[in-house]
Amino acid sequence: MRDHATHAPCFASFPPAVLRPAELTAFSRSGGARTIPLVTRAHGAEVFLTGQTLFDGGAAIPLHTHNCPESVTILEGDAIVEIDGTEHRVTRFDTTYVPAGTTHRFRNASTTEPMRILWVYASVDATRTVVETGVTTRVDEEHGATADENR
Repeated sequence: MRDHATHAPCFASFPPAVLRPAELTAFSRSGGARTIPLVTRAHGAEVFLTGQTLFDGGAAIPLHTHNCPESVTILEGDAIVEIDGTEHRVTRFDTTYVPAGTTHRFRNASTTEPMRILWVYASVDATRTVVETGVTTRVDEEHGATADENR
């Protein structure tokens, strides 16, 4: 553990907040997936990003990479996660860790039941590069292109 002379927290400008996903707007990620941003720059985050993605039955997101580590916890349903070419079946409360630059994707294992994940990026400057297209976007800029009402 490092000794910090000031003992100032690294997140001093982020005000306390209670974020209620059921009251927030979900943004379409296409293919039957919607994202609800939670801890973001819009709330003053300087260190990491969090949010939830909801998958309709059979929904999937494309194979992609990030410029920083990501951790995902399954909150509802069952999923197939592909990490670096290997598929894993995961269920409620199972958690993944994916290092920066590692190809991965999630898909709902059910064709009828919803699936929900909680994601955490290790940087507010997180980017996503879709493998098929090579297009890179900032994660926090993906929110707002197409807004749906949550539920």
